[in-house]
Amino acid sequence: MGIVQQTAPKQEDYSAKDIEVLEGLEPVRRRPAMFIGGTDERGLHHLVAEVLDNAMDEAVAGHATRIDLELAADNTVTVRDNGRGIPVDPHPKFKNTPALEVILTTLHSGGKFGGKVYKTSGGLHGVGLSVVNALSESLTVQVARDRRLWTQTYSRGHPKAPLKASGAVQNRRGTTVTFRPDPEIFGARARFHPTVLYRMARSKAYLFRGVEIRWSCDPALLNKKEDDTPARETLHFPGGLGDFLNSKLKDRKTITPVPFAGEAQLNGLAGKVEWVVAWPEDEDEFLNSYCNTVPTPQGGTHEAGMRAALTKGLKAYAELVNNKQAAKMTGDDVVGGACIMLSVFIHDPHFQGQTKEKLSTAEAARLVETCMRDHFDHWLSGDPESAKVLLERILVRVDTRLRRRRDRELKRQSATRRLRLPGKLTDCTRKGAEGTEVFLVEGDSAGGSAKQARNRETQAVLPLRGKILNVASASEDKRRTNQELRDIVEALGCGTGDAYDDGALRYEKIIIMTDADVDGAHIASLLMTFFFKEIPQLIENEHLFIAMPPLYRITQGATTLYARDDAHKDELLKKAFTGKANIEISRFKGLGEMPSAQLKETTMDPAKRMLLRVVVPHGHRADEIAAAKDTENLVDALMGRRPELRLAYIQEHARFVDDIDV
Repeated sequence: MGIVQQTAPKQEDYSAKDIEVLEGLEPVRRRPAMFIGGTDERGLHHLVAEVLDNAMDEAVAGHATRIDLELAADNTVTVRDNGRGIPVDPHPKFKNTPALEVILTTLHSGGKFGGKVYKTSGGLHGVGLSVVNALSESLTVQVARDRRLWTQTYSRGHPKAPLKASGAVQNRRGTTVTFRPDPEIFGARARFHPTVLYRMARSKAYLFRGVEIRWSCDPALLNKKEDDTPARETLHFPGGLGDFLNSKLKDRKTITPVPFAGEAQLNGLAGKVEWVVAWPEDEDEFLNSYCNTVPTPQGGTHEAGMRAALTKGLKAYAELVNNKQAAKMTGDDVVGGACIMLSVFIHDPHFQGQTKEKLSTAEAARLVETCMRDHFDHWLSGDPESAKVLLERILVRVDTRLRRRRDRELKRQSATRRLRLPGKLTDCTRKGAEGTEVFLVEGDSAGGSAKQARNRETQAVLPLRGKILNVASASEDKRRTNQELRDIVEALGCGTGDAYDDGALRYEKIIIMTDADVDGAHIASLLMTFFFKEIPQLIENEHLFIAMPPLYRITQGATTLYARDDAHKDELLKKAFTGKANIEISRFKGLGEMPSAQLKETTMDPAKRMLLRVVVPHGHRADEIAAAKDTENLVDALMGRRPELRLAYIQEHARFVDDIDV
């Protein structure tokens, strides 16, 4: 007997009577997410945005100067403007219905399709106010027009009574919409958040300098312990986006003394663009973009134009000052870490979806790029010092990005094959990192001596060919292709920069072991510069050391001592050697000339050797941050691309030098 029995499908009737036709505002109530993005808190607050956008359109069109936004204790919101007021006369297509009622009960109805009433507007589809009406438990609209006041009340999209005249009014005009969201749609616990609405109103005031927005909220709704949202405030910002950026940055230091800010007319779209860009030192970034005062959190073509303008402008400036490294610059390098406000006003914009979160007007990219690029070129050329500092900062981001990509490639390679170690590395036998150390030595000759002198269980040796690359002055291409640096990174296994992983470090100590002469000191300086620039966490976590090999061997009879330098030699001759017996002094030509037994005894044996730990200032206190910055500036001056800084340092400190070893 089978365990699965096949049955004939149940016959169901499917005919014309099963086809539903939703009329009026019923589609909104059945599928609200199509119109406001959802029925969560975001969708709830989108209702206010729709009504507020209508009022802002009146202000931008030059017909309103004041908007009121009020939140009552019963979760009722009121938006009031002093614009022209929604028309109340009968609609030509619906002879017995006033235009106000048509707008509130009919999808895709409004005065923003033809472009005659509004040159630019946030409302486009003629569904905003009707959607709010459909999703409100109650909605009351008042229109002051031609010195008369008109009132109509709705519930869930249906008028409760005809539009009625409420009498004559003086010195008043505009539209007032008061509504409370429907708990059947949003849930019984749905509540507007005063902070969200206040920030919404404030951003609108920043975006259009000609409007004054008066915010008020029932004090019972505010939690003074959690936020500082005021119960009442008049929002008016003559400085526009610049005022907004100043309020966000406050006392934060920026790369350039003044931000890149401006506005320009958009040729071809009958609109304008306004922007302000700052690059803070802490790189705590944000990018807020708008189209016709509507937020576009997902960006769009206007943001693409802005990115192109900044990137191409900075590349052109770099080419002008003969900096070839900027060719690898991308929009993310320029915009990343920046604080940006971008606002465009254009006629008939195209958005993706009713919630208008992304601008898709193709022409906006080209026009925004053209306008901003011209102003950015003038801004850079007008302040060469700021342009130079900004370019250097962006190039640091370029280097960081390329280094991360290189580390990811190395990780992908190691994930698909066994651990790849440099061929010149003579590794230790112990598996874990605890108690192990790797010696970075100068040349194959010194490497050979070190390999014979080492403890095979805990000590590894990596010979380096001559003087390594100076990473403080080399380009990213040279750093990426330098084999010696690649060997070091692969041998350590911990990654570089932000990809550093202390747990992946293969050795507990990294010891720089070079000859005890000027050339050896130079190589040690280059290696320390590499670790400071590329793997600073290695130093901060106290893994980097410098070996102290002797420069002299002093022998008298059966007594043999080693001296680190001339001063140490003179000290030993005075204190450790007595009598008239002959004293033999030999100077080591290099580690490669030192017998392995002597190298082990003087430099590699943990019980007898001397190591210097390399340290750098780090921490979060103000003095630690200042010291870390001073160290970084000193390394850049002594090892960087600008020889004039080295000359200035030498001239300033030459008087402190007693002996010169060249």
